[in-house]
Amino acid sequence: MRDQHAFSGRVVGYSIDSRMKSRLTVQALENAVAMRGDVAGCVVHSDRGSQCRSRKLLRPLARHRMVGSMGRVGSSGDNAAMDSFFSLLQKDVLDRRSWTTREQLRISIVTWIERTYHRRRRQARLGRLTPIEFEAIMTKDVALAA
Repeated sequence: MRDQHAFSGRVVGYSIDSRMKSRLTVQALENAVAMRGDVAGCVVHSDRGSQCRSRKLLRPLARHRMVGSMGRVGSSGDNAAMDSFFSLLQKDVLDRRSWTTREQLRISIVTWIERTYHRRRRQARLGRLTPIEFEAIMTKDVALAA
């Protein structure tokens, strides 16, 4: 499970486990909050999976004053960014080799997100910048405007 900052495409919170339980989604949300700090008013987009409809997720959304947004059934556009991310993850990490342990796989996924996806993968919609470069420029511009 991951939360993506739609503005830059950066993965700001993720959690990895062997089972898709609601605590996985809650942990990804909490990791995003820890990364970003004040998240009041932020919108959390999700699919209609049971983990995303869980009361266990609604509590931290309310506590952090975030807004949950769930796509309609059959609305594929709502999940396009997530589908694209998981397709890249599949191609760049999961299809390349097998791992002896889940810990090795977890490390490979985290390394790919933090090293490749955030810092090396240039995105056309960001003007051929990486998510980290884009955020650095935009944060600087916002600070100068204030």
